[in-house]
Amino acid sequence: MYFVAFWSGASLGQDPKANGRVYELRTYTTLPGRLPALSNRFAQHTMKLFEKHGIRNEMYWIPTDDARKDNTLIYVLSHESQDAADKSWKAFQADPDWIKVRDASEADGKILAKAPDRVFMRLTDFSSGR
Repeated sequence: MYFVAFWSGASLGQDPKANGRVYELRTYTTLPGRLPALSNRFAQHTMKLFEKHGIRNEMYWIPTDDARKDNTLIYVLSHESQDAADKSWKAFQADPDWIKVRDASEADGKILAKAPDRVFMRLTDFSSGR
């Protein structure tokens, strides 16, 4: 998790330890052949909807290892606090625009093989933040 803490402070140009942000690491596993649909949904819609609800997009990755390169999206979001995260997710999930996008993207079949894995994190005192 050090890479997340290190990157976050560096890109935001501020001391990440002082601002109390909560980071969220999420991993999505798709059904076979559905990673392009998920990636497109994020690029075209989901990221904008996250911002609409106060969720900051930090960084997104596709693994390079053979076992996950075709079915996994890993990303980090950040929130002002844990309470803000809970409120933002509740609002996002109820947003009619999100429901419309989700349903349209799954018109030709479900995308996810299972519920996303998620971990909430805080920066340590020894994170460099550079």
